[in-house]
Order: sequence, then C-alpha cells, then structure tokens
Amino acid sequence: MSDQRFAAKTIVITGAGGNFGRAGCIHFAKLGARIAAMDNNDSALLETLREVNDAVDGDAPLIQTYICDVTDPKSVQETVEKISNDFGEINMLWNNAGYQGQIKPTLEYDPVDFARVMNINVTGMFIVLQSVAKKMASQKKADGDTTVSHPFSIVNTASVAALRGTPAMVAYSSSKAAILAMTVSSAKDLAPHGIRVNSISPALIGPGFMWTRQNELHAASGSPYFSSDPEQVAQAKVGGVPMKRLGSIDEVIKSVAYLLSDDSSYTTGTNLVVDGGLSAGLKA
Repeated sequence: MSDQRFAAKTIVITGAGGNFGRAGCIHFAKLGARIAAMDNNDSALLETLREVNDAVDGDAPLIQTYICDVTDPKSVQETVEKISNDFGEINMLWNNAGYQGQIKPTLEYDPVDFARVMNINVTGMFIVLQSVAKKMASQKKADGDTTVSHPFSIVNTASVAALRGTPAMVAYSSSKAAILAMTVSSAKDLAPHGIRVNSISPALIGPGFMWTRQNELHAASGSPYFSSDPEQVAQAKVGGVPMKRLGSIDEVIKSVAYLLSDDSSYTTGTNLVVDGGLSAGLKA
C-alpha cells in the first residue's frame, strides 16, 4: 500500500534496531517510503532488515542499513553523507535513538551513567539533528527554492518523563526535558531553511518486554513511589491513565507519521503527547 505522504520519500530513522525504530521502519516501508535505518547494533539492524522484507509481502522495499554511533560527530556526518549519496536526498528524520539508563533514586544514581544518558539522548540527538538539517538546508538551496515552503520534517523522540519527572529516572527525565527545549529552539532556527521540527512524547506503551522490564526495575528501585511488586506497579500506572489502558507502539508510530507528513504542515516546535491522558494538564 503506497501513501502519497511518504511514497518515494527518504526517511532517516535512528535507533532502528530497537522496538520503536524497527516498527517505524516497517510502517513507513509499507507506505512506500525509502528507509535509511541507523543503529550502532549490527545484529539488531539485520533483524530490522529481515522483518521489513518479510512485512512487505513480496514487494521490494528500498531500505538501507547504516552502522553509526550518534555520539560521534564524524560517524554521523559520514553516515548522513552516505545516505544522501545512496538515496539522492533526505526528506524526513525520525530522531529516535536513546538510552534509558539506570532506574535508581537520585541519591543512588551513578554520575557516570547520568553522563552516558545525556551524551546519547541529548548530545547524540543534537548531532544527528544538526547533520541532517544541514543536508536538508543545502538541498533546498540547491533546488533554488526561495519560497516560504517547508518540505522537510524532523521528529525527535522525547517522553512524558520530561513532563512528569518520573521518580528513580532522574537522568532519563532530564535528558527528555532537554529534548523538548532542543525541539523548540531548533524549530525556530530551522524554519527559515524549510525544516519543521517537532517532538513526540509517549508513555505507558505495551504490553511487551520493555513494559514488563521497566515495571520490574521500578519495583526493585526502592523508591517509595513504587510498590515492590511489579504487578502492582503496572496496575498503579494503568490506573493513573484516564483511558485505563496501555498504548501501543503502532499508536506512537501513527503519531510520528502525522508529524513527519504534510498533514502537520503548519506545525513546528510542538510536542505531541501520546499517553492516554496521563499527563493531561502538565506543561514542560
């Protein structure tokens, strides 16, 4: 099934070896997009490639995989240049690579891990955003487009943790709050270059390994905000959601698709929350 919003468009997806990134590769490949899948894990990327090929029912998806360390400017620049050479142009970026870090109360949190979370989630996201945005801006200039058009789109993966300040996740919450600020500031800087920048903030997505494991880690954290029983942790979380259910990865991907596409052509600097109402009324 081809979708004119994405048909023949090149989408760069970082963190493509993870659950969300892989699902995004599959979703956009089915809609006819050309996928540049980036990750630092070769075996995970190969699995993504296999699942994309299996998902398109015999159609020939155009997907290339790229091993890249998002925290290394040279690695990112070389990868973006290779993507541009392979596909001819870059139209969209889902800036999705990230690291959750430890789940421990602030007094017990390892500063080394805090720095690692910030380096991957914030510095790495900025390096990719800047490198891809430079390529997009040069494409617009090369096309001789002097109109007030915005043909390029970037979506950064943030989190409701940035809005709620999730207990025992001080590094992750801090990194995602930084992404919200990065999104707004870069949206203003890049608008004159025809680039829209928005962010997506999911929460309580499941079921699955990630959902179950996070509940186990919260239960083991010793935080007074979580029961020591993972099942009770899960029940309490869902109980706080006005819609009284978990969200699905597919619901997150569809929200990313909206922000990447021209359906949101007058939207930039915005954070789209996908959490069933959990954070309703909260502001960054």
